[in-house]
Amino acid sequence: MEKIAHGLEGVVVAGTHLSHVDGERGELIIGGFAVDELGPNATFEEVLYLLWHGRLPRRNEVDDLARALAAQRSLPPATLSFLRSAAERNLAPMDALRIAVGTLSLAVPQANGRRETQVALAQSLVARFPTIIAAYSRLLGGEAIVEPDARLGHVANYLYMLQGNRPDPDAVRALETYFNTVVDHGMNASTFAARVIISTRSDMVSALEGAIGALKGPLHGGAPGPALDMVFAIREHAASSGRIIEEEAEVWIRDALARDERLMGFGHRVYKVRDPRADVLGAAATKLFTGAGDRQLYTDARTVEKVALRLLREAKPERRLDTNVEYYTALLLHGIGLSTGLFSPTFAAARAGGWTAHILEQIKEDRIIRPSSAYIGENHPRWSPLEGRI
Repeated sequence: MEKIAHGLEGVVVAGTHLSHVDGERGELIIGGFAVDELGPNATFEEVLYLLWHGRLPRRNEVDDLARALAAQRSLPPATLSFLRSAAERNLAPMDALRIAVGTLSLAVPQANGRRETQVALAQSLVARFPTIIAAYSRLLGGEAIVEPDARLGHVANYLYMLQGNRPDPDAVRALETYFNTVVDHGMNASTFAARVIISTRSDMVSALEGAIGALKGPLHGGAPGPALDMVFAIREHAASSGRIIEEEAEVWIRDALARDERLMGFGHRVYKVRDPRADVLGAAATKLFTGAGDRQLYTDARTVEKVALRLLREAKPERRLDTNVEYYTALLLHGIGLSTGLFSPTFAAARAGGWTAHILEQIKEDRIIRPSSAYIGENHPRWSPLEGRI
């Protein structure tokens, strides 16, 4: 029997110019740049251009892209109608996003075989992800939808549509760092799903719907909300006044480990050392909470992280369970003012840049992804008539 690579682990299915993940060394390269170079310095428009075109843009090119994205943020009436109906039924935000993206087929042209039209389609779809999420969030909260502002950049406009007022520059920079940091991450499940779908010569909207469906699963989308819930839970049990001390965190975490509970925000299937995205987002959180926000929450989160790492190494010395991207994602997005229900959709809004870049790469390759399987069922010698079966 052929050797089965369960989950395709260790199988290289494509070559890509977009990102490289080295789990042993704790490195992430996006578009040729280390994530700690790209994340805190670039605008998201620059990162999109880099992934779609293979190089950093010149000033006029990034300005043109920013204008193109801003001009295509509005949603078609059918999408807005669906979002209102979904909000009435309290549909989960990721489900609403998945279905709403499908309705964008009514607003965007079908791309032909030319690269220019394919990139233009990617622009129009990525431009609308934040509008969908922000509109649905406000509808769920019983608030009026905020129309996009073409004078704002992609990330700043997202915050504006969510919150209804001009976003704080420090919050914009923190969220832009987040978008840049999570925009692409090798051949993960959602990216693979998008490439499989587009490899059949299906359309880009269908590929993005499939990617969202894959990201929605808890084994892929992660648990940034629960990572911060742990900090809040320890706060509730803390005996000290107004802050968590290490001894209190240790009691809570030891109890959790004794119950064999997983500590959310620690450990990663790919990274055998610390997730490099955690360092980038940790630095962004430090800047954000230094300028504004709940400084004590930041201090408490760092205390919990310190204790958790020590106890995990003590309890599971054979494994490297370091801080992953989820931990500081939760702290950063909470500090910006996003609710937990927005964490995964916001991740999708950022990752849409990487998904579309992979879709464009797979279109160029133009080869259907069709792995083999090993048959492990029975071989029956002959058919038995229905009347004679026992």
